[in-house]
Amino acid sequence: MTSEEKVQIILGVAKEAGAEIMRIYEDANFSNVVDYKSDNSPLTLADKASHEVIVAALEKYFPTIPLISEEGEVPAYEVRKHWKEYWLIDPLDGTKEFIKRNGEFTVNIALIKDNKSILGVVYAPVNDEMYLGVVGEGAKKIVGSVETLIKVNKKENKKTAVRSKSHAAPEEEAVLKAHDVIDSISVGSSLKFCMVAEGKADIYYRHGPTMEWDTAAGQAVAEAAGGKVFIDTSEEHFTYNKENLLNGSFLCLG
Repeated sequence: MTSEEKVQIILGVAKEAGAEIMRIYEDANFSNVVDYKSDNSPLTLADKASHEVIVAALEKYFPTIPLISEEGEVPAYEVRKHWKEYWLIDPLDGTKEFIKRNGEFTVNIALIKDNKSILGVVYAPVNDEMYLGVVGEGAKKIVGSVETLIKVNKKENKKTAVRSKSHAAPEEEAVLKAHDVIDSISVGSSLKFCMVAEGKADIYYRHGPTMEWDTAAGQAVAEAAGGKVFIDTSEEHFTYNKENLLNGSFLCLG
């Protein structure tokens, strides 16, 4: 299978998962059903349905590549620490935005190789907007049949920050000031990475925890578009398959 064939399969899988999410989103009998996980984070029927679609497809098309999904059981570190390549999935990133019905949620599928996110697909089903990043090859935004190459701004000053709608933190202020941020916008889910990737924002700083599946696809899109994602405010590259899948703070720069 060529790399282009692999990409086309993943784009199709993301679309299929997005269609399943929208089927539930548009049916009030299902969209309002919300459970809570042990960490008190919300879980909808759409999270579960998207997970099932993605896992079934990846296991069909790529039976030799293991995977981790937010809604599946995470293999023990003793098993996965030997993985050279695996899929990392967030079937519905922005569950809180799904519940709020603001449309700012995504399907995230990333391919991790040697602990780095090398391919990422972020699909926003409400607007049928697809972001694809292949590190070293470039990034694009796909709306319907229209594909547009995207790149970061690389602005040196008077920057615009993109911030979380559900997880804003006062600790962000000093970092944004240090990077000469003069304006900010708020959006949910991994769309923040995508806004940096397409130049609608210049910086995304997240203070506090996320999980690896929250960031992997968005990081690939941003870095394929010419950006960088660092651990907190250091110059250390953000990597994956840690023993503890909990992320610390990170900085995405365009």
